[in-house]
This record gives sequence, structure tokens and C-alpha cells, in this order.
Amino acid sequence: MFAGIDGDHSGGMDPAFVSAKLTTGDPGGPLFPYIESYAALVRDQGYDPDTIRLQLRLIRRLDRWLRDKRSGCTRIGDLNESVIAQFFRRALKRRWSNPSHPATLRRLLSMLRGIGAIPSNGEAMPRNPAQRLVDEYRRHLLDQQALSEETVACYRRCVAAFLSERFGEGSIELSQLRASDITKYVQRRAIGRSQSMANILVCSLRSFFRYLRYTGQVDADLATVVPNVACWSQSGLPKHLATTEVNQVLAHCHRETGLGRRNYAILLLLARLGLRACEVARLNLEDLDWTNAQLTVHGKGRRSTRLPLPEDVGRAIAQYLDGDRPRCSCRSVFIRDHAPHAGFRRGHAISYIVRNAFEKAGVRSVRGAAHVLRHSLATTMLSNGASLDEIGKLLRHKSPSTTAIYAKVELDALRPLAMRWPGGAL
Repeated sequence: MFAGIDGDHSGGMDPAFVSAKLTTGDPGGPLFPYIESYAALVRDQGYDPDTIRLQLRLIRRLDRWLRDKRSGCTRIGDLNESVIAQFFRRALKRRWSNPSHPATLRRLLSMLRGIGAIPSNGEAMPRNPAQRLVDEYRRHLLDQQALSEETVACYRRCVAAFLSERFGEGSIELSQLRASDITKYVQRRAIGRSQSMANILVCSLRSFFRYLRYTGQVDADLATVVPNVACWSQSGLPKHLATTEVNQVLAHCHRETGLGRRNYAILLLLARLGLRACEVARLNLEDLDWTNAQLTVHGKGRRSTRLPLPEDVGRAIAQYLDGDRPRCSCRSVFIRDHAPHAGFRRGHAISYIVRNAFEKAGVRSVRGAAHVLRHSLATTMLSNGASLDEIGKLLRHKSPSTTAIYAKVELDALRPLAMRWPGGAL
């Protein structure tokens, strides 16, 4: 068994000792029975003893505040985000300004919900009507449309920005929306954005207005008034690196440290298999089939595909798992290098690792994110004689037209197909 997986978590401080030190001489409140569980949780997540003591002091103060019934929260089941907000506003005021305090209490609530101490449906109450509407829309996308977390997060941000600008913190009067409001908003927001980001803005607003009509909150079909973004199919070239540049990035990845070996394994997955950043972040230990040298990739549309695991990629992952992966209960393959020891929530962190690797290697790219390695793999395969069908299967494209754009990169292969210009020469 790899050293970083399912190992003994007995190292570090005893959570019972810490909680006893923090509760000596003072009768506990409703949170007292859960302090040791919280201490064990954050120790498992890799926090050092001093940080854990600071977190437990905050929780102990909250516990005393609840015990004195200053919030109206008479039992542990009544604890939720609104009570925590009262605690920060009334009890702490400006005396405690540590930016980690909100995260500590969010983690506490998550733990209490996980063990059933407080209702699991006690989500944070939105601060205004716009947030309530956006949260309802978000649940619709996840439950009814089955969109990925990454897509939902993008749509949610765009819709929240639109509602905030149009209605502010007040009530939402959807009947007041006019076509000119929507058109002018898109025109303002699309300026300075890339084509893909402008397209996301348009798609998210259309999706939101279709949701409003579907739920009967508006009568007019506002989705039809969202202006189009100029987007011609196959109009551009995929941004990619030369094979020598990709090798340069891999060669400059420092593998003398555990962090460097983790990043090297991530870069190999992107460069050798063409995985998307979010797909690397989603990899779990159960997705690695060492016996058959295969890897299960969870891609777009919640589709799962088994891919062959190249020898160098498997060796890099195994080396990281065997000696560098932090001991924790998280099942993600790649773990954050600092507490809390957990997997990456989204692909943004993977793209950040790629951008840092480009900078260290002195490689400049028009598109400095993880996707450039995916494009680079496709163009290299094409130049080495692979067919578009083979490239599409490896990259898991749903439509052949998505793969067709790579044909434009191989100019030497396309040159014989070009017709001579009348009166001129090629």
C-alpha cells in the first residue's frame, strides 16, 4: 500500500488533550461534545498544532456564547450560518479580525451536518432576493440539467452579476426587464472579453431566461433578445506548443521535492493523455487500474472513459503516491500541499500549476493554461501521422467537427490540396 494512502493518522497532537486544555474550569455549552471530533478532523487535514489551537479557541468562544443564550440558539440543531453571522457581529465585533475565522466556522458547520448534529438542509441563507433566485437557478442546473459543477459555477457568476447590476440588493422585479436592458448589458460586458468568455456570458443569460419562463416567473421569451456573439466555426487555429517546448516544460519541473513530483505527474497527464484541467482535479484513487495499466477519466457531460496509462505517466503517479502524497482520508489522487489536505475543487489550480511551469521553463504561450498542452498533443499526433479519428478518440471529442480544426495546423499536408490561383503561382 502506498505510504500516502489510508495510513496511520496517529502522528501529531492528541485532540482529546487539546480540547481538555481549552475547556478546563468552564462548563461546556452545546458545542462541547463536538470539539474533540473537530480537532481530529483538522489534524487529519494536515493543520499544525498551533493552528488547531487557534481554531479551537474560536470554537470554544462560540460555544460559551451559545451557552449564554445570547443568540436565541437554544440547541445545537438550531445552529446555522445566520447564527454564526450574529456571533461575528455581536460577540467578536472588531476584536478578532483573523481572516481564517469564517473558514473555521464553515468547516465546523460542514462537520456537524456530516455527522447529523444539525440539519443537512440548513444551507446559508442568501443575503438578498437576487441570491435566493440565483441559488434556485443553480439547483435547477445541477438537478434538472445535470450540468457539471464547473459549468454551473460559470453560469452562476454571470447571472449573479447581471441581477446585481440591474436590481442591486433590493427586490427582484422581473416584469421590469426589457429587451434593451439585456442588449445593453451584454454589449457593455462583452467588450474586452475573449470570444469564449463572451460566449459563456451569452449562453448563461439565455439559460437563465429560459429557466425563468419554464418556472413561470416571466411570460416573455427573454432568451431570444440576448444578442449573438460573433463566433465562426473553425475560424481560428488551436493555440499549441512545439514538441521541443513541451519537453522543455517537463524538463524544468523540479522533481527533488514532493511538490515538484506531484506537479510533474500532473503535467505528464496533460501532455501525454491530453486531459482537461478539471479532469485531472477529479481523478480519484479508484480511477487507477494498475493491473491493466488503465485510467478512468470523468469528462464532460458526466461521461467516463478508460484510457491507457503510459509507462512514464504511471511511474510518475506511483512515485508521488508512494512517498509524497500526504496521509489523509481524501480519495483524490492529487492533494493540496498545504492544509487542508484535500483534492483540488476545480481545474483552476491545475491551470495555475501549468502557468508556473511555463514561467520556470521560459516558455511563452498565447494561451497560458492547461488546455494548451491538450492542443499540443493533438497537433503533435497529427504531424506524426495519426488520423483525426484517432485524435478524436484520445481527446474524447463528442463530434468529429471538434477534431477537424486540427487539420488546419498541418499546413504541409494541406498544401497539395490547394488550387492554383488563376494567373499566379503557389
